[in-house]
Amino acid sequence: MKVLLVNKYHYIRGGSETYYFGLAELLRNAGHEVIFFAMEDARNLPCAQSPYFVSNVEFNGKQSVAAQLKAAARMVYSLEAKKKFSRLIKDEKPDVVHINLFHRVLTASIIDAAKKHGIPIILTMHDLNILCPNHTMLAHGEICEACLYGNYWHCVRRVCFKKSRLKCLMAAIESWYNKRSGLYGKINLIITPSAFYEGLLKESGIYNNRILHLKNFLPDDTQYGVNERGSYVLYYGRLSWEKGLMTLLRAMRQINAKLLIVGSGPMDEKIQSTIVDYHIENRVELAGFQTGEALRKSLHGASVVVIPSEWYEASGYTACEAQAAGKPVVVTSAGGLPENIIDGVTGIVCPMMDEDALAEALNRLLEMNDEDYQNMAQDAVINAHGLFDARQYADRIVWEYEKLTMGGT
Repeated sequence: MKVLLVNKYHYIRGGSETYYFGLAELLRNAGHEVIFFAMEDARNLPCAQSPYFVSNVEFNGKQSVAAQLKAAARMVYSLEAKKKFSRLIKDEKPDVVHINLFHRVLTASIIDAAKKHGIPIILTMHDLNILCPNHTMLAHGEICEACLYGNYWHCVRRVCFKKSRLKCLMAAIESWYNKRSGLYGKINLIITPSAFYEGLLKESGIYNNRILHLKNFLPDDTQYGVNERGSYVLYYGRLSWEKGLMTLLRAMRQINAKLLIVGSGPMDEKIQSTIVDYHIENRVELAGFQTGEALRKSLHGASVVVIPSEWYEASGYTACEAQAAGKPVVVTSAGGLPENIIDGVTGIVCPMMDEDALAEALNRLLEMNDEDYQNMAQDAVINAHGLFDARQYADRIVWEYEKLTMGGT
């Protein structure tokens, strides 16, 4: 079987790209052929299909009015993407199209192209762009479901996307077009990494075809096992507002342990200044972006991994990876995050935006005796292997592909 995997970015940027490249490896290992479609970027990994990739588009930064209008039109429907995607389909003749992130760059046009060629379409829902123009269901730091039922004017009125009313208008128009054009009805199957996302999607009423809740997977070569108990709290991921890092830093004033922050993002400078303001320089270390062996070393040296998110997370790869390495996890009740741990058994779930509850949860794990800690670590490994096994995922996704190519639903 030949599978066409689609994603805005063809380099590791976040969880959706981890899934995108990981799925490609799973499919290849199972004997299937994989091809790609994405956006041009200097950071892209080498790819034989890169001549088909759509040109890069910039929505951020200062732009002329003409440039903004051009970007606005393209983010709704890209004729360039449709043309290149159609050519790729004609040349490569894939059996199925599996889409990941596509809004604002690849656009609805690629779904029209796949539908025109009669190719089954699967979408994995990594964020909330189907339901919310700003894709996070956050408005000025607070959870917001105002656009859930299709009134996207709320985004413009609240100016909740990139602090720009014009960009909010652009995003709202895209959402309105996708809904009015029946875009999502052209997708044969939507996969949600969490039951929480499945529930939101059903409640919105925007999609009436089949929804499959299928948890994300860890790489096929993941080493499941308990490591030595480390000495510090670890956060690793993107340094952005919705990740709850300000709450975490406030909580650190109540914790007598080191916090290692691994990652980069728009909050770099704010985090540095806040550490100084809170006088916790001796307990918080910023390690910058890490991957591969450096990240594994940081993870193995941790006692506890924390995910203090303050938005509706789809799943949270960090919680999966940490448990596989035998690390207890503290997560907030954010979207699908609580579904990936067993509260009190493999970690602790605490409320969002509650620094006292977060500090209490972290201190509880840090002060746990060695026997109880080892039991929790072992339970974390068992939980991770049961929920995130790659081969089980590969078997199920290939079965779904085959069913769709044979005309099933």
